[in-house]
Amino acid sequence: MGTSSVRVLLVDDFEPYRCFVASVLRKKPELQILSEVSDGLEAVQKAKELQPDLILLDIELPNLNGIEALSRIRQVSPNAKIIFLTQNSDKEVVAAAWITGAHGYVLKTDAGSELLTAVAAVLRGDEFISSGIKRDKSRETENI
Repeated sequence: MGTSSVRVLLVDDFEPYRCFVASVLRKKPELQILSEVSDGLEAVQKAKELQPDLILLDIELPNLNGIEALSRIRQVSPNAKIIFLTQNSDKEVVAAAWITGAHGYVLKTDAGSELLTAVAAVLRGDEFISSGIKRDKSRETENI
């Protein structure tokens, strides 16, 4: 990730989980949390105002879900890299996230071990998908 600062917007409606994510991000001093918000509309406003480099975005949010928020964020902060950080592993939702322009998709259950890897991958221009999603996909193909 280099030594330059990466400006991060953290969006999740569950404050204890936001605190957990912030503690994980603080392990990398170059990751600077600009703001923490709890709903989709606030996420769009802060993305426009702060122009973050990276946005960690939940899907199940009040006022505006994460997929809709991403669609609007693309218009107001087109250079931001977006990683969904969610408990939703539904394949249609995962597909919608990629179609809308996500760069990464991390399940909350995998965040402790995968979040910093996902951030590094996305910041260098790669995509990242949680191993929990990959496991679900491999189970689906086994049943065919």
